[in-house]
Amino acid sequence: MNWTIEVVPVPVTDMDRAKEFYVDRIGFALDLDDEVSPGVRIIQMTPPGSRCSIAMLHGMPAAPGMKTMAPGTLHGLQMCVTDIEAAHETLTERGVGVSPVRHLGPTGWENGKGVTWNSFITFDDPDGNGWVVQEAPSELSER
Repeated sequence: MNWTIEVVPVPVTDMDRAKEFYVDRIGFALDLDDEVSPGVRIIQMTPPGSRCSIAMLHGMPAAPGMKTMAPGTLHGLQMCVTDIEAAHETLTERGVGVSPVRHLGPTGWENGKGVTWNSFITFDDPDGNGWVVQEAPSELSER
């Protein structure tokens, strides 16, 4: 039996503002924007090439035994790309405040690309949820 991660909830304060950010600025595909029951709205989006989506929920009660996250508390969710410099350029052109390309060096984080698997950029969404983008040596289907 496979255990796949397919949807990650992202806590936001303004769903329409977040939808604009993720779809228009980051380039995620809009999968769903619907009121699934009275007072419960779900917006689901998927990064290009990903099998895992993100979902923003309004009015959805927490599952039994689960806690909800406050907007801006999700940090370190990671995406991979095969060209970190192109990803940086795309995000910058779309008005996203993105870090320089960095790698982990002998003294900590240093600007510029590193060796394989060691090149990163970071950005925050409008609520302060923090994302990491890592350069991978090839597409997931080839690894």
